[in-house]
Amino acid sequence: MVSLVYGSRETIAAYGMSFFTTNDWDPVNDVYGAVVPILGTVITAFIALLIAVPVSFGIAMFLTELAPAWLRRPLGVAVEMLAAIPSIIYGMWGLFVFVPIFQEYIQPGMIAVLGNIPVIGGFFSGPPFGIGLFTAGLILSIMIIPYIASVMRDVFEVVPTMLKESAYGLGASTWEVMWKVVLPYTRSGVIGGIMLGLGRALGETMAVTFVIGNAFRLPDSIFAPANSIASAIANEFNEAGGLQKSALIELGLILFLITTIVLALSRLLLARAARGEGKKS
Repeated sequence: MVSLVYGSRETIAAYGMSFFTTNDWDPVNDVYGAVVPILGTVITAFIALLIAVPVSFGIAMFLTELAPAWLRRPLGVAVEMLAAIPSIIYGMWGLFVFVPIFQEYIQPGMIAVLGNIPVIGGFFSGPPFGIGLFTAGLILSIMIIPYIASVMRDVFEVVPTMLKESAYGLGASTWEVMWKVVLPYTRSGVIGGIMLGLGRALGETMAVTFVIGNAFRLPDSIFAPANSIASAIANEFNEAGGLQKSALIELGLILFLITTIVLALSRLLLARAARGEGKKS
């Protein structure tokens, strides 16, 4: 924290709080603002969670309740192996394999169908670039699924068998058992797994750098190219100096603060969940 504050002292002195409200990033004229990288980081992480959480829940539910015994272990190992793939491989796969397919076949259809919906249609408008916030969020979701799914599977497995069998005996379906018995019992662990995935998404660099578009401009839809804090630092830090270097270090300070806030919120949620469970007992 001290190192980041000291390294960004020049932009803190030059811009103050306006650094958080300015969207210009012009190294030629030494004008810098953090709005675009902050928005890109938050939006891509949100998209990643929006996709990864239900998919991870489905994977964990299948592995603990539906999959035959002979399939659970190899499938569980296969999901965990996704976490071992380097992030740069995800980025290269996203740029050279997924982006062309998404640009030609998927994104035009999404724009045609979702772009005409009132209110939310504006989020799905614009030309089909292939790269952009949504693509970065989708790649991030694939990257964080093994973390969230593994944690969910592990905490689902510690639910006492008696609780689930009692619910099944009363006529509950598998979905009702998972939603009304397993999830309330494992709430703290599920929140922890989601926060673990969120932290991974917020700090990811190389995969996002490949597919987000690296454009310092306010996005007008989730398909528009943008930038994130990590990708901005990765792209410019090597050749930065003076005020630009200080601005990049302050971006790192902002990312540090964002992850600290996320960690604090997760601890608060876990504490509230623990108090709720204590009152029930």
